[in-house]
Amino acid sequence: MMQITITARHFDLTNAIRDFIEESCEKLSRYFDHIISIQVILTLEKMRNHVEMNLHASKFNLQSEFEDMDMYVAVESAIEKMETQIKKLKDKVTDHQKKSIRKNPDFFYANTFERNIDSFNKRMIKTKRIQAEVMSVSDAIESLVSKSSPYMIFKNLETDRINVLVKKGDLFKLIEP
Repeated sequence: MMQITITARHFDLTNAIRDFIEESCEKLSRYFDHIISIQVILTLEKMRNHVEMNLHASKFNLQSEFEDMDMYVAVESAIEKMETQIKKLKDKVTDHQKKSIRKNPDFFYANTFERNIDSFNKRMIKTKRIQAEVMSVSDAIESLVSKSSPYMIFKNLETDRINVLVKKGDLFKLIEP
């Protein structure tokens, strides 16, 4: 649950503005669920309405400001700016996490398709991360013979690429990308 603090300077804060700000700030949590607190400072200076927003999330602080003749427009515009910053932050965080996984060449993602069909007639797909062992094709065949698995994913020693070895009965198929 995030904490929303609203401060009004040089005017009295009405319940309508307070409710509008709280509803708008609640919408921000659907983009980023690690928001701890939001501080909104509303200032009235010479018939200009100035809105300053400070958002505190885990490890991040964001700020947006907007000034307009109408307080509602200023609040809405400041929240739109904050929304844009949150979307960029979320993209940056998720891209960074994906890059760290992709940089490690020993990991490989494999999709296994289950035959189960749910009530909406959709197939379930399960993704698992496995570590590809570095070995030659002949070592991979020997290893696959001793296992009960129908396939083996490994990093080919000669080509330095990920390969898939599939066993069908007594035959082996090598898939090289």
